[in-house]
Amino acid sequence: MSQILTSDTVERTIQASPGVLYAIVSDVTRTPELSPEIKRCRWVRGATGPQVGARFVALNTLGGWKTWPNFPVVIAADPGREFAISRTEPLFGTLEWSYRFVPEGTATRVVESYTVTRPLTRAAYVLLRLSGSADRAAELRTGMTTTLERLAQVAEREQGELDRRGSDTSR
Repeated sequence: MSQILTSDTVERTIQASPGVLYAIVSDVTRTPELSPEIKRCRWVRGATGPQVGARFVALNTLGGWKTWPNFPVVIAADPGREFAISRTEPLFGTLEWSYRFVPEGTATRVVESYTVTRPLTRAAYVLLRLSGSADRAAELRTGMTTTLERLAQVAEREQGELDRRGSDTSR
């Protein structure tokens, strides 16, 4: 695999408030609803919700054939504005994942991105190739696009329920 992962960004405008979107994304136990590569998440080490320094365990999958845990830490928890985590794995370096929420009238532009802050090792790229991953950057982009599509479905439904009840105070 000759490619080197560095960073990427995907954006989508969603008909929901920044508060509704933040609440969904920052509840890591809901990540499997959104991400095609996450099977399960739960808070650990006494954490019960999104705050800087909180840790959780995520069970990842690649192509559905193999699963493995990783232990991200929350690095930004700014309700309605940004939620970010840092994930470090042996061989697979450190990636920071971020969701930013930009109000646009009655909608919100969601910006999902990742940045590699400690590169993957050569061994990681060999393992990815052996697992059938020919273009990890393209797979991550596809995963982010899918995540934002699913987030739109979930958030627009939840926003609609809040609007019908007249109880959305996050706008």
